[in-house]
Amino acid sequence: MNDDNQLKVSKSVFLIPTLYVLSIWLIYWIEITFGYNFNKLGVFPRTLSGFKGVFLTHFIHSDTSHLFNNSIPLFVLLSCLFYFYNNVAYKVLLIGGFFTGFLTWIIARDAYHIGASGIVYLLFSFVFFSGIIKKHYRLVAVSLIIIFLYGSMIWYVLPIKDGVSWEGHLSGFLVGFLFSLFYRKKGITRQEYQFSKTDFDLLFDEDGNFNPPQIE
Repeated sequence: MNDDNQLKVSKSVFLIPTLYVLSIWLIYWIEITFGYNFNKLGVFPRTLSGFKGVFLTHFIHSDTSHLFNNSIPLFVLLSCLFYFYNNVAYKVLLIGGFFTGFLTWIIARDAYHIGASGIVYLLFSFVFFSGIIKKHYRLVAVSLIIIFLYGSMIWYVLPIKDGVSWEGHLSGFLVGFLFSLFYRKKGITRQEYQFSKTDFDLLFDEDGNFNPPQIE
């Protein structure tokens, strides 16, 4: 399929990132305006009551700094996802988001884990590795831009900072990598150049010997 037919700016390229970012800000606004605390709706590992966080954790943030740190990468990476990988974008976001939360629920330490950073790491990992695996020049270029902008994030999949859910980061990173492998043949892929035969090529046989057609 022609790349230009796949790389089209649709409504979802900007609509989904905008709606996602607006939703997490709206939820935080409801918290501070009405005095709620949604932290306990996050992931609490290996408990039935904490399992609801698998679905809700990506929308809950502890403070404005936490929210700001996630908002811009979310918008940029979601836009990349829906533009360059539009045929699998919803699957990566929804199913990948679920498995990110689920893996966090399995491996994380006993605490409430909240924030969209798991989704950020999912998207970062998927977009980066997909470009490298597919080896398409446009996607590789996007991968290099992503690693330039957000490459320092990789350190936070390790427990190097107190109060940060590195388990959620690691979960998103691993799920994104696995999805990039799973969907490696979907969407834009590098096309091998196909040589077409000319009249000159017909003067040679399969072994490369000069064998012009006989004229009667």
